[in-house]
Amino acid sequence: MISKNEYSQIVKKRSPSSNTPLNCLRAFVVGGAVCAVGQGLNDLFELLRITGLHAKTLTSVTLIFLGILFTALHLYDKLAKIAGAGTLVPITGFANSMASPAMEFRSEGFILGIGAKMFIISGPVFVYGTLASVIWGIIYFFIR
Repeated sequence: MISKNEYSQIVKKRSPSSNTPLNCLRAFVVGGAVCAVGQGLNDLFELLRITGLHAKTLTSVTLIFLGILFTALHLYDKLAKIAGAGTLVPITGFANSMASPAMEFRSEGFILGIGAKMFIISGPVFVYGTLASVIWGIIYFFIR
């Protein structure tokens, strides 16, 4: 049996080294580019005389569609290998987290495959987000 120290040394030796500043720069640039595309879409919709909430909604829907399309074309994973967290933060990352498991488990059918498995990654986000909002709402109710 090996000790924790020996195990740590083996893991450290075999793990690839990462260039943290470069990874942060890539994430910043790609995440910013996704946001810039979103702003460009919003401006385009406003040029087409779609204003206010409608333009913002169409921007979000278009970004979600593009995230799912890039996932279906296997382009999102390639971009994520280069950009890292820059692809996970924007709304497109959430679309990817829903589409990837749905594509992976489609052979199991619509209900037990796509329907059940597409929430594997994003399900906890819904649960904790809903729970946090309920708790915050109760706290806000009593403070106010």
